[in-house]
Parts: sequence; C-alpha cells; structure tokens
Amino acid sequence: MEQVTAATIKAAGKVIAVHLAYQSRADQRGRTPAKPSYFLKASSSLSLSGSDIERPAGCELLAYEGEIALIIGTAARRVSPAEAWSHVGQVSASNDLGVYDLKYADKGSNVRSKSGDGFTPFGPALIPAADIDPAALRVRTWVNGELVQEDTTAGLIFPFSQIIADLSQLMTLEPGDVILTGTPAGSSVAVPGDVLEVEVDAPAQGLSTGRLRTAVVQGTTELAEFGNGPKATDTDREDAYGSAEAAGLAPKGLSAELKRKLTSVGTATLSAQLRQRGLNNVSIDGLKSTRPELRIAGTARTLRYVPNREDLFKTHGGGYNAQKRIINTLNDGDVLVMEARGEPGTGTVGDILALRAQVRGAAAIVTDGGVRDVAAVAALDMPTFFTGAHPAVLGRKHIPWDTDLTISCGGATVQPGDIIVGDADGVLVIPPSLAQEVADAAISQEHEETFIAEMVAEGHGVEGLYPMNAAWKAKFAQWAATHPHPAAQP
Repeated sequence: MEQVTAATIKAAGKVIAVHLAYQSRADQRGRTPAKPSYFLKASSSLSLSGSDIERPAGCELLAYEGEIALIIGTAARRVSPAEAWSHVGQVSASNDLGVYDLKYADKGSNVRSKSGDGFTPFGPALIPAADIDPAALRVRTWVNGELVQEDTTAGLIFPFSQIIADLSQLMTLEPGDVILTGTPAGSSVAVPGDVLEVEVDAPAQGLSTGRLRTAVVQGTTELAEFGNGPKATDTDREDAYGSAEAAGLAPKGLSAELKRKLTSVGTATLSAQLRQRGLNNVSIDGLKSTRPELRIAGTARTLRYVPNREDLFKTHGGGYNAQKRIINTLNDGDVLVMEARGEPGTGTVGDILALRAQVRGAAAIVTDGGVRDVAAVAALDMPTFFTGAHPAVLGRKHIPWDTDLTISCGGATVQPGDIIVGDADGVLVIPPSLAQEVADAAISQEHEETFIAEMVAEGHGVEGLYPMNAAWKAKFAQWAATHPHPAAQP
C-alpha cells in the first residue's frame, strides 16, 4: 500500500476535524449533538509516523485522540450523502493532539490548542477508500503498548458520508484535504516519555494502516508574555483526562454522604440555618410537589425559556431544542431547574421528557411554570416541583432558549452547580460552599428540636425551653448522650 509521505502532507490544503462523532465519546461527555460541528487545524500541524510531539513548556494537558483520517481524492462541492464516499481517495490513521491548557485562548476555535507543529501525525500507510466498507472500520490507540481506545465506525453518530456532504455544502473539499472524523471514548493525557500509537484497519478485508507512532517530548521554550500562556481549570483537566476520577479530582455533584445529610432534615430547618448566615432569598416560591412525601437533594442544571415569538419559535422551538438537549444530558443526581417566568398557562415539561429525565438519573425537575400530563408525571418515582397543571404544549407561551446559565426560578437566582433541596415545604437553593456547614448545623438543630418536642409532650412549658436556656441545654446534653441523631453519623 502507498505510504504517507512529505508529498502527501504538502498536498493537504486544509485539515478539518469533527468535534464529537462517536456515541461512546458522547456518552462520556454527557451530551449527544444533533448535527456534526467542526474546527480547522493548520496543515502545518501534519507530521509523519515516527515523529516526536512536543508538549509545550508550561503545559500539562497534552491529550491524544486516535482517529480515522479521510484524504479527499476528487473535489467535492454540494455532494449528496449517497455520492460522498466516492470523493474519498484514501483512509489513514491520525492522532488529533491538543493542549487543553490553551483551549481557553481562542474561544473555541482551537487555533493554538490544536495546531502546534506536529499536532496531527497521520499514517503510516494509506488504505484505498474503494477497497473498504466505511461502516466497517476499526480504530485503536495504544499508550506505551497498552490498548486505551478501541471502537468501530458502527459506533459513529454521524456516518462519513454525512460529514463529507455537510462540509461540501459551503466549501469545496479539494484533493489532498484531510478530514479527522472524531475520536471514541478513552482519550486522555500523555506525558513526556510516552509513546502513542494509532492503527486503523478493515478487519474483513485484512487491510491496515499499520501503527502510527508518535513519541512525546518536553518542550523547553516558554511561551512569551505577549501571547496567552498556559492556563488550566479543573474542568479542563476533567475534559482532557475523560473524567474527574481519571484526573484525580473529586467527582462533581453531591457526595452520597452530603446528600444523606441534606435529605435527613427538612427545608424549614435548612432555611433557618441559611437565614442565620444572611441568606434570605434562596427559596423557590409558589411550587408544589408531585411527590410531597419525598425529600430530594441534587445539583442544579438550568434551562431558560423566553416568551414565545412565532418567528423565533420556528428557529429555536422545534426539533432537538434546548429543552430536549438538556434533558438528554442530565446525569445522576442532577436537578433540572427551569425559568418559566412564573407563567402557569402552558406546560414546561410533560410525561415523556419527565420520564427521560428520570431514566437519566435526575433527582427532580423544578419549574416555576406548568406541567402537562400531570397524572403521569406524578406517577414517576422522580418528583417534579411546579406551579400547576395545564394541558397546553410548550409553544403556547414559551421558547426553550438556552441552558446551563444563571436563571431566575420562583423568585430565586439559581446557578448551574448550586445545590437544590426540596420537600413538601418547598425548594431551597444552597451555595455549594455552604452545603456541608449548613447540613451539619441543621442536623444539630433538628436534634435539639426533637428533644424540645419530647419535653413539651411531657407537659413542660416552652419558656426557657424553646429556645433553651443554660439549664435546659445541660439536660439536652445528658439526653443526647443516649439519643444520638441518626443522620449525624453514616
């Protein structure tokens, strides 16, 4: 088979990469796109098998992504999916390398994070596209000889024909252009000394690119102050490594222990503790629960509706809109909080999407708007907090507009990641930084109130007992020694 050479690289006028294309990767990231999206890499980032890749000085998050590379054979402009594959000349292996430390610098364009010299090795061999079935290819990645990525094109969200046809709608794909078709789950961070290998093969035909080999070395030239320097957040680390656990970070969301504590006490007690800390405007008001017997605690994901305007609903309301997208990416313990402007005159969620939220593991849905199919929604295990029932569909009053931003719900400000606690008394928003402190204090308060209630039941008056004076506090201490609060310890 023909080998990738310097001439092959020189022929590549452009390098186009797909953001997210494999379902396994989408599941790992917690979101599945409705349509493909792309970014450009400099053709100068292409390199041959056996080349070194330099991790820039000061950077820690050089991530590898084993991918199938398509090399355009004949020009494609406005081609259909049915004819798209005929415009591919060869297939090869590629490694879409990038430094997450510089991802912030170009606001999503990936210019500096993905286009460094050598950041797109591909090869070593080229498989003729005419000899293979594009739906039956396999891509594998090894780090220091250990297999870390493996998937087949059967796992693609978007087939190659769709990607080629889509790109050709607005640009001519010219002979030699390279399309990187996305990476499956398993991408992570490489460090100097690592050897990365990627292979693409067609098992049914016994054809293979061979292993594309790249060695990671440490750069020594610091980035100058006249440009953006390396900067990495925990979110960048989680994305680069593939998960919070792999990055050595505490998992996002509530720990099981904190959730247990928060749901062991009532929102009335938690509200009192928040008030003691100067937080009076953290109650989402005017809601009732489909499951008032349940207490919930989880982390906020947010969705904002804007008032319906017919022309805007056509572009934002139909299809895979913001409402459906966020519900389809909820994770275990999330609470979906919706800003519906307190408008009860239409549903903001119905039985199918509420069921989908439950299947995704959501702890609850909170909306200051209405709910459709309320009997079916109330029959779910997952509670929904809402203003009232209404039979009308979403579009009567609302357009689902945007997600994961600061919103207003029931008179309270809610940010993504805030802790939401709810029961029959209401719904509270707790800043994550205060959650542990407030939970522990609420447990102590309820323990004292259990003692006070017992004393009142025995006939004692409330003067000096509620709140307790020094004498009663001493009696409480004796009582507490033999009556531990069940939520105080695991």
